Amino acid sequence: MFIDTHTHIHGPEFDADREDVLTRAKAAGVDACVAIGTDAASSRLAVDLAQRHGGVWASVGVHPHEAVTLDAEAVEVLDRLARSPRVVAYGEVGLDYYYLHSPKEVQQARFREQIATAARHGLPLIIHTRDAWDDTFRILDGQAHPGGVFHCFTGERSHAEAAIARGFFVSFSGIVTFAKSQGLQDVARRIDLDRVLIETDCPYLAPVPHRGGRNEPAHVALVARKIAELRGLPVETIADRTSDNARRCFPRLLGACP
Repeated sequence: MFIDTHTHIHGPEFDADREDVLTRAKAAGVDACVAIGTDAASSRLAVDLAQRHGGVWASVGVHPHEAVTLDAEAVEVLDRLARSPRVVAYGEVGLDYYYLHSPKEVQQARFREQIATAARHGLPLIIHTRDAWDDTFRILDGQAHPGGVFHCFTGERSHAEAAIARGFFVSFSGIVTFAKSQGLQDVARRIDLDRVLIETDCPYLAPVPHRGGRNEPAHVALVARKIAELRGLPVETIADRTSDNARRCFPRLLGACP
């Protein structure tokens, strides 16, 4: 019924009860979730988990925070992992100028390189961008790219429409349920539903009423319910449409869910 397109279920926050978390997700109607790589080590863990669980898929890549770690050894590891049939996307990659854990010029160079790698493997991109919209779009416009999704979207409607115009989907997380997120709620209400995905970004950003606690894939249903409320539609419609969208965004998911 639901596809959680962005999780960190392979992370240490779930080491004590991962199987229980995945069982709860299934009980909540989550047919599939994507475990997201943020560096070479976490990408390996994501692929390993996906290989053990039929409902878990993986992405590989280096987050902009970790851009300085993308050396020749990491490139080789990611290139090998990207060939796994359990890998549905390349990311999360992009630009983050809010924290600047890696210098801007390093982030930009690694972003360009990873766009090229994703294109070579035929994998859609999972893009993280924060306080860097102009440079993100400029880099995407400067080279061929395979499309994909802007994850955990928190931008303005103009940013969402610019992403969609470039062939991307836009994914909403638990932030859309927060009372003060009225601008984001307006974006979720108004943009083309055929380009909307849902995610948890767990263990982060738990939706209301779990805000402040550990997030998990089962809670993606609450994101769907909020979008359904905003658009005046049954939650089943949002579940079906966003799941269909996820399969279009990530073609390797086409055979993943009944």
